[in-house]
Amino acid sequence: MSFNNFLKKLDGQLHKQYTLEKFKEGHTGKNYVASEPEFKFEAPKFKQKIDLPKALENEAAYEYLKSRKLDPNKFYYADNFKEFCNSYKEVFSSTSPKDPRVVIPLFYNQNLIGFQGRSLVPSSVKYITVMLDEDAPKIYGLDTIDKKLPIYVVEGPFDSTFINNSVALCGSDGDVRCIEGSTIVFVYDNEPRNREIVNRIDKCISGGERVVIWPSGVGEKDINDMVLAGHNVQEMIESNTYQGLEAKLKFNLWKKI
Repeated sequence: MSFNNFLKKLDGQLHKQYTLEKFKEGHTGKNYVASEPEFKFEAPKFKQKIDLPKALENEAAYEYLKSRKLDPNKFYYADNFKEFCNSYKEVFSSTSPKDPRVVIPLFYNQNLIGFQGRSLVPSSVKYITVMLDEDAPKIYGLDTIDKKLPIYVVEGPFDSTFINNSVALCGSDGDVRCIEGSTIVFVYDNEPRNREIVNRIDKCISGGERVVIWPSGVGEKDINDMVLAGHNVQEMIESNTYQGLEAKLKFNLWKKI
């Protein structure tokens, strides 16, 4: 349908005014073809939401999170995590048996980019991460940080809730390039006998990054356990952050513990 006919059908009075204006400008006659106006419509963007109850509404999820001193209002509960995932993206070929999990949402620029599920029953895989946007950073907490302040990068979403201005890597392939330009401090688990963690810390130090080297008096392996043991973890992290040669010396002592 031409613009002329479209306008005539939409608003007869406006069409008469349009025709008069064309006549005044000499834009009439069968040898004249008026250029059609170009309409540009931006495709609507829908923010995906999590259609699940909060973890505090399920007894098992609530009890687990409270036992770890975690806030049940920050997380969700899925009675069958596999079925829940498949409602967004075909991930599992089978959704049986049921797989109850605490669901940890991942947001970036106010959009849901994925989620991580923590099993509430004995499982060979405690954590499962599913990305809805494969190009998005596999990191928890990106929309809650202030990039002008030091950002602490920890190993798990639960741990990050205890540390100011922190994010968590949801897998070893988490990419922190999205927060480059900020002061970044890497906080790895306190496991000097874990070869993978030792290698990651060594790589950070060699790359000139800031890292936390846990003091010798701490026996707990992760932040959540340290909190449960009564440590002031925020203060401990801030006072045990190192870089360069000092980080190397502290790291070599830590490895011998």
